[in-house]
Amino acid sequence: MDLTDIRRNPKNKARAKRVGRGHGSGMGKTSGRGQKGQKARSSIAPGFEGGQTPLYQRVPKLRGQSNKAHNIGIFRKRYSTVNLCDLRRFEAGTEVTPELLIEIGMVKKLEKKGLKVLGKGRLDRALTVRAHAFSGSAAEQIEAAGGTAEVIE
Repeated sequence: MDLTDIRRNPKNKARAKRVGRGHGSGMGKTSGRGQKGQKARSSIAPGFEGGQTPLYQRVPKLRGQSNKAHNIGIFRKRYSTVNLCDLRRFEAGTEVTPELLIEIGMVKKLEKKGLKVLGKGRLDRALTVRAHAFSGSAAEQIEAAGGTAEVIE
């Protein structure tokens, strides 16, 4: 069996509903649109809300591409992240590197900008942590525990 043998099941194909083709069809006269009114007429613009300002006009606009205005798109810095509470599994004096974290499965893969250590949790042992970025509180806690926080380029 290969791809050329595959055929569509003819029983699964629903026939197109033909509207406005006489009383006997069940979809004659008003063609399923009910009586009169705006929705029975030809068309309503998508997003029309009966004269109320539509949602797409009510929401604030995002203008331009600036990292400060909104952190999206081409300017976004994507890091793989690890919290301090996750680093407690290592013995004191261990050198924690992105390669080590990938090897043990703590991080699946490094994002574009690399690895960032965040300050969630407490660290109670001296570790040498090598990463591409550190949050302020993470660097403080690593130093306070007697370890070092080294930034990799």
